[in-house]
Amino acid sequence: MVNHGKTLHLDVSQPTDAALGVLKALASEPRLRILALLGAETRSVNQLAQLLEIPLSTASMHVKELEDAELITTEMQPASRGQLKACSRRFDQVLLSLPPLERTEGKALEISMPIGAYVHFEVVPTCGLATEASLIGTIDDPVSFFEPERVNAQILWFRQGFVEYRFPYRLPPTTKHQTLQLRMEICSEAPTHNAHWPSDITVWINDIEIGTWTSSGDFGGVRGALTPAWWLDVDTQHGQLKRWEVNAIGAFVDGLQVSDVCLPDLKLGQLPATTVRIGVKAEAQHVGGLNLFGRRFGNYPEDLVLRITYA
Repeated sequence: MVNHGKTLHLDVSQPTDAALGVLKALASEPRLRILALLGAETRSVNQLAQLLEIPLSTASMHVKELEDAELITTEMQPASRGQLKACSRRFDQVLLSLPPLERTEGKALEISMPIGAYVHFEVVPTCGLATEASLIGTIDDPVSFFEPERVNAQILWFRQGFVEYRFPYRLPPTTKHQTLQLRMEICSEAPTHNAHWPSDITVWINDIEIGTWTSSGDFGGVRGALTPAWWLDVDTQHGQLKRWEVNAIGAFVDGLQVSDVCLPDLKLGQLPATTVRIGVKAEAQHVGGLNLFGRRFGNYPEDLVLRITYA
């Protein structure tokens, strides 16, 4: 169980008592509603009981479960009559890591691509790039995306448009593909940051649109685990680690189907490179931009990772 800013990471491949306690605390509708109510402000146990329309004793029991699981903190504060227990939520999200799938057969080709190694782009301000040490070029100037130093970028952002990458394809022509997976740390792009700033982020593979995922916001307020010290506290700090997958039955983001595009539609191996485009359409419902993070920025020590499993 690891705390990165306001993200709690639970690895249940070897579950600890603390991780099991968190899972038990989350396995309750009233406790989940309490966590939702504590997202905007600190509330007393009395207020929680009133909002949930449950007895005070029941609210106290649920608060104790969440407190024991270290999902909330409580503090006694003076009130007009004695004291009240004020409750605050500790985390914005809980990420659950399951043991990796063990395949009895099959192999994998995995390639890590620096986020600055794009081969094509079209971006609309706000936009910019930065290494782990400094900005690249000028903020809100798309010409900066041509700078030679872009290959060292550890974060890039834009309001609308796309960046495109080409991953070398080095598998035999007789390869039987099983899945194509794409991992990235990403979020919306708002002025400074805004946790409630939705953005429809779309991915294309070999010019085939595989689907759109809506990011809930642009995350800041608490520094990313890898975000360099020179980066301003008020700006974007980290994203969410998302896994896109295309297999024989469709395209998915973190296991949720986003389209009916299947692996044969991508025509893998017919070209010397697999093209990956990540962007925000001008006609999207939520044109909220995107931030893309490299291995030395945000919360996850990864670049853009393409993985093809095959028999």
